[in-house]
Amino acid sequence: MPAKRALALDLGTTFGYARSGRDDGKLTYGSVKLKTKPTEHKGKRYDQFDAWLAYVLPDVSIVYYEEVRRHIGTAAAHMYGGYQALLLAKAFQVGIPVVGVNVGTIKKFATGRGNASKDEMIAAAKALGYNPQDDNAADAIHILRCGLAQENSNA
Repeated sequence: MPAKRALALDLGTTFGYARSGRDDGKLTYGSVKLKTKPTEHKGKRYDQFDAWLAYVLPDVSIVYYEEVRRHIGTAAAHMYGGYQALLLAKAFQVGIPVVGVNVGTIKKFATGRGNASKDEMIAAAKALGYNPQDDNAADAIHILRCGLAQENSNA
């Protein structure tokens, strides 16, 4: 039986991703910065994210994402909501389930503390043998591991 091909996302202007199910059993992970110039159309970032999803979703059977329920800033809330909407719509179009995982649950799963810092999340990923380039990639690794663990415990 082939490994489950799961995708995890830490949504934001710089978003983290982690994918499981490669033939060699290793995770693919990283972060992508969607940046536009001030003179460019505000919809360009969303178009870039939509294109990235169109590229990656055909090889995925489930998506886990960090379900944020409170944002400090308005701009972050708007970006998150836009990316979440695109993710949900695109996954719906291709019939892939999407599961939100609570921020505190992810942090507690990764570090034992529900309010772990970015540095602690990176350190926890490194302790598992990963080398994330930033906190977004580290979070995505933990979202993937936590989502898969929750699914396995419910099976």
